[in-house]
Amino acid sequence: MGYIVPIGPYHPSLEEPVHARLHTEGEIITDSEIFIGYNHRGIEKLAMQKNIIQTLVMVERVCGICSHSHAMTFAMTCESIGEVKVPKRGQYIRVIIAELERLHSHFLWLGIALHIIGHDSLFMHSWDDRELCMDALEELTGNRVNYGMVTYGGARRDITPVQSDTVLKILNKLEDLNKRLIDFCMADKTVALRTQGVGVLTTEDALRIGAIGPHARASNVPIDVRKDAPYSCYDEFDFEKAVYPTGDVFARVVVRLLENIESIKIIRQALANLPKGPINLGNKIPKIKPGEYMNRHEAPRGQLSYKVVTNGTDKVKRVSIHVPTFKNAPTIPTMLKGNSVADAGLIIASIDPCFSCMDR
Repeated sequence: MGYIVPIGPYHPSLEEPVHARLHTEGEIITDSEIFIGYNHRGIEKLAMQKNIIQTLVMVERVCGICSHSHAMTFAMTCESIGEVKVPKRGQYIRVIIAELERLHSHFLWLGIALHIIGHDSLFMHSWDDRELCMDALEELTGNRVNYGMVTYGGARRDITPVQSDTVLKILNKLEDLNKRLIDFCMADKTVALRTQGVGVLTTEDALRIGAIGPHARASNVPIDVRKDAPYSCYDEFDFEKAVYPTGDVFARVVVRLLENIESIKIIRQALANLPKGPINLGNKIPKIKPGEYMNRHEAPRGQLSYKVVTNGTDKVKRVSIHVPTFKNAPTIPTMLKGNSVADAGLIIASIDPCFSCMDR
């Protein structure tokens, strides 16, 4: 006999509001529907009423986990319209914070995934490692979230040699701890039973639906904006795309742990080769000539896109934000089909959703 099982919009295993309607035969999901739009905050409308610096501060609040990604992408888009060349030192600082944010995001997601499958000891390990990432961000920016390191034309704060040494020491610890997590996750029976073969998204389906970010790379789709269309100064760093072939929840765990290794490599290179010179072009409220531009950034969850339209004043005429979750959410019904109701929360969470971002 078939049943319809509702999950959400508020559910113990999902921290943000999304509604999934599961069509089941017994405990097996035969079909599903995903409903979004519970969290609208009107940020794009508010952006039309504030100057560029105020908007820069506001878009950083679109998401608490990938806040720097939003500020950096908005700033890069406005700078492209204004034909502003950001000082190289400012670009390096932006990249350092972006990669620390990626580490923070991946450790946070891993902890949540492990908590959902009931492996609370590994959850504690993952979030303990996350604390080190937040310590590094606090050392460089003064904040543990919403770092405020981006301004129009560069970075707000410089990195001193003392701060650089402190972050490098933290990275040494993180690298060892990340290797330990990889060993645990690759060998642990509980992780294997709850993640391997669960929520499979094949390469063909990932390409057909348009998955992006770590979610796509876990399905053997080698896309990464940092490599495919290098921006800022990413073309100056040596790193690899983290790709895994199996397309299940286990692959999504592995890809994020492998990406942590690459992020640590990028930060080390950036700190070792930090250029001399200014970090920004001053702190005046800019007026940008009329124009429009779209820019992409590889945020922790995948490609983040901003389109900005300016009208020659200190305000923007239009800001359009396209977030990774909106592109990855349509893959959820495909992944749910054929799995048990008990795995539904984990499968939905495996795309690393941010419905706060999506319903901005």
